[in-house]
Amino acid sequence: MSEPTYDYIICGAGTAGCLMANRLSADPGKRVLLIEAGGKDDYHWIHIPVGYLYCIGNPRTDWLFYTDEDPGLNGRRLRYPRGKVLGGCSSINGMIYMRGQARDYDHWGALGNPGWSWRECLPAFMKHEDFYKGADEFHASPGHDLTGRREGGEWRVEKQRLHWDVLDAFAQAAQQAGIPHSEDFNRGDNEGVGYFQVNQKMGTRWNASRGFLRPALDRDNLQVWTGAHISKLLTERTDAGLRVTGVEVLPLGGAGPMVARAAREVILCTGAVGTPQVLQLSGIGPGEVLRQHGIEVIHDLPGVGENLQDHLQIRSVYSVQGVKTLNTMANSWWGKALIGMEYVIKRSGPMSMAPSQLGAFTRSDAGRVHANIQYHVQPLSLDAFGEPLHGYDAFTASVCNLNPTSRGTVRIRTPHPNDAPSIRANYLSTEDDRRVAADSLRVTRRIVSQDAMRKYQPKEVKPGVQFQTDEELAKLAGDIGTTIFHPVGTAKMGPASDPMAVVDARLKVHGVQGLRVVDASIMPTITSGNTNSPTLMIAERAAQWIRDET
Repeated sequence: MSEPTYDYIICGAGTAGCLMANRLSADPGKRVLLIEAGGKDDYHWIHIPVGYLYCIGNPRTDWLFYTDEDPGLNGRRLRYPRGKVLGGCSSINGMIYMRGQARDYDHWGALGNPGWSWRECLPAFMKHEDFYKGADEFHASPGHDLTGRREGGEWRVEKQRLHWDVLDAFAQAAQQAGIPHSEDFNRGDNEGVGYFQVNQKMGTRWNASRGFLRPALDRDNLQVWTGAHISKLLTERTDAGLRVTGVEVLPLGGAGPMVARAAREVILCTGAVGTPQVLQLSGIGPGEVLRQHGIEVIHDLPGVGENLQDHLQIRSVYSVQGVKTLNTMANSWWGKALIGMEYVIKRSGPMSMAPSQLGAFTRSDAGRVHANIQYHVQPLSLDAFGEPLHGYDAFTASVCNLNPTSRGTVRIRTPHPNDAPSIRANYLSTEDDRRVAADSLRVTRRIVSQDAMRKYQPKEVKPGVQFQTDEELAKLAGDIGTTIFHPVGTAKMGPASDPMAVVDARLKVHGVQGLRVVDASIMPTITSGNTNSPTLMIAERAAQWIRDET
């Protein structure tokens, strides 16, 4: 069996993997292999923003995971999309550019992870940013020089190319309810209401493959394997201890396994679901779980697959009168034709829409010190993504708890790499999460009751005004809540003194040499907002550390 050797093997060509491949292959003296189980990002619906509707649930671009039945959701299972294509989740996500809050990163540092404060992370966000307004204290753009060096990079951030009266009215109502206006959610404190910034370029999706991987593909020292499923990591014991030496890969089409060797490091960028699965299949993880499936325990690391966190959104739907929404615009052939023509001619309008356009960050009750809930507001309504739009004009105000205290797990079901793992999110399993869910629905009602919305005669279709008590609203959240696709934390960062920590502050796996994890799984606690751009920041920092070490 041929066993080609590289300096670095990057597992997963998603958000983090694409950036890592770009940065590490920039040194022509280093040989880099990037391995992706999915295919190329040449599917046209990836790049048309509204195409997420055709990518989620599509085996061409999605792993098609589901959660286990969840007691907190009253026994329901949820579809759990994860990108299976070059660009990973950045090829199918909502395109929202969101860093979170400064306190998120300061908290990571306080947990025993030096180097992860907001002040230390901000330069890494800016290093790859291409901000449409140019550079300032918090943003960067190529060609702008603020500190004696070239600022900015490849990650395009733009304003949205659309306008909806119903969303403007919701924003005005939110301000009347005491939520301040915000022009920019990405300056360390995102409390406020305003339109989201998006990762698009002139009305098309800007994914990590376009931003980071494609510019590097002509480098002789970078090789990319697609359709290659990582089955396990290869390890050996040396006098210095356990070391990862390479990976075993199952190529597309059922061919026999292939092996690639890493002279320096294997870097897992396979995400909050994929990373614990690969580690466990390789014998690195909770010994009890591994033995249950007949896997030899190479390294008993209890935290692998634990600490799963996600943002659960509760979608309130309101019918409206006398204002345009996508429901009626897109429910006729003529409306669809107009929408299509606008996109072809101007690259604007509904086909350029991110899944959510208007955002708001506020507090679920007056006792909260920081904004702890987030709104994604949309000029449309449907039963679930992929289902038809409702036949009446309506908008949806989805609200999620930014800092859930519930914790779940990702664990293998079988010793076979092609079998999906068990995903137990354990949503709403704490009293605090149930209380925030009930209170957040009341905040939604307070916003919609303001004068700015009254001219459109909003009526609560879902969940329904008959639900009022804490108990009713918490149960209701379990009935209608759904993931907003932000799983993190399953290989959390922490000091060696933390028995559940998987990686150290430089993202090296505790007790294993030659192995690093660089993706959202390393977050000890979830960030206060969408998680794609924080994942890029994590990769930017890791790439710099790896270059510094060599």
